[in-house]
Amino acid sequence: MRKILVIGAGGQIGIELVIRLRQMIGNDQVVAADIKEQCPDALLNGPYERMDALERDDVRSFIIEEKITEVYLLAALLSATAEKNPAFAWKLNMEGLFTILDLAKEGHVKKIFWPSSIAVFGPTTPQVNTPQLTIMEPTTVYGISKQAGERWCEYYYDQYGVDVRSIRYPGLISYTSLPGGGTTDYAVDIFYQAKLRNKYTCFLSENTRLPMMYMQDAIRATIELMDAPKNKIKIRSSYNLSGCNFTPKEVTEEILLHQPEFEVNYEPDFRQKIADTWPGSIDDNSSRNDWGWCEQVDLKELVRLMLLNVNVELLTK
Repeated sequence: MRKILVIGAGGQIGIELVIRLRQMIGNDQVVAADIKEQCPDALLNGPYERMDALERDDVRSFIIEEKITEVYLLAALLSATAEKNPAFAWKLNMEGLFTILDLAKEGHVKKIFWPSSIAVFGPTTPQVNTPQLTIMEPTTVYGISKQAGERWCEYYYDQYGVDVRSIRYPGLISYTSLPGGGTTDYAVDIFYQAKLRNKYTCFLSENTRLPMMYMQDAIRATIELMDAPKNKIKIRSSYNLSGCNFTPKEVTEEILLHQPEFEVNYEPDFRQKIADTWPGSIDDNSSRNDWGWCEQVDLKELVRLMLLNVNVELLTK
């Protein structure tokens, strides 16, 4: 019987992933784990474990004793937050991965999902339709750790047969949780400010094009990748994934069609330098050809859904 552990379940991806997995295989079969003492309200319908991904012995004991078969390792410091604490970001982003890879190597875990990111690319990477295999010279702590993680995932598959699967997530946009410290988070926060009828100050310049994806597409992609037959998974570093791409100006123009009074100004900060090293669009043909990926939400639909569903009360919790 499948029993899944999601580490980092209290984050932007984790909450929605746990909800969907529980719908699929049952509440009791999906354990949500996070460093937070309190279980997020949205996950109270199933088991919750307070877990520090850096406490290797505790993580190992829990997974072995609970007979966990699949681990989704989401715990990480994201791009902008990682730049403020590089040493801790490297420690968290790498040591947690080794713990889970070693458990799989020893036969305790059958399948692993570990997320990578477009942060693995850098200023020397082709910026338009970035290929699956290309130059990767990241200039951020987050990107460096994700690039290293990709290599280790591939190594553990090649050397030990560990069934580890990964996606290079673009910027993810969701209405169920608040931004988590990423460079693409303007594309979440802007909807809260629009709903509040506030003026919004964007921390990226108006023409900064970045790959983005609606969260439900990202959750579906993650589960489809994990459910794909093993022989369909040709890439064991991480798959490129694309939903749509847009600039702050373009998403603002789409919001204005719904709320003509909304105002945005632009004051780029340190995150602009990070965004300038990332691609503007992604070639994800490997995902489409290998395991049948296809996005469902474009920019127009994304804006409609976000304005319809964003709950500004989350800002006060």
